[in-house]
Amino acid sequence: MAHAEKGNTVTINFTGTLEDGTVFDSTLEDTECCEDECCDDGCEDDECGCGGHESGPMTFVLGEEILFPQIDAAIVGMTPGEKKTVKISAADAFGEYDKEKIFTVPRSDLPEDLIPEVGDELSLSNEDDEELDVVVLEMTEDQVTFDANHPLAGEDVTFEIELISIQ
Repeated sequence: MAHAEKGNTVTINFTGTLEDGTVFDSTLEDTECCEDECCDDGCEDDECGCGGHESGPMTFVLGEEILFPQIDAAIVGMTPGEKKTVKISAADAFGEYDKEKIFTVPRSDLPEDLIPEVGDELSLSNEDDEELDVVVLEMTEDQVTFDANHPLAGEDVTFEIELISIQ
């Protein structure tokens, strides 16, 4: 039986979970999720476990680090049907939570038509059209506080991987 090697096109199923068991991404269908919104036009619900994409196995070239390098390394040598568990520390996954990525902007610096609410996920851009994804943490009459950390920063993650096929 063939073993996966760098450069192979592989198809996998995976489920990514946090330490408390919360599923943050998965290629497996979640029937509760699919009944509502996920299986039609893609999911907009980050709480359902489908990771914002349609369910189904993921195909990619091994070694291109489409997911995390630790996942690529784990898949190398696997055979179709084999399963592995990969644990990735926060520092190696989405990074440690960095309080320096929290910043406050005067409302007068924001577009007039922008009416943010706490919890909104926004993409801010500067004069050079560089974009920064942020979450609104707090608002006052005069200013808005943003968090530019990845939503999963500071979280250790675990991936359950199953190699479906090697093309």
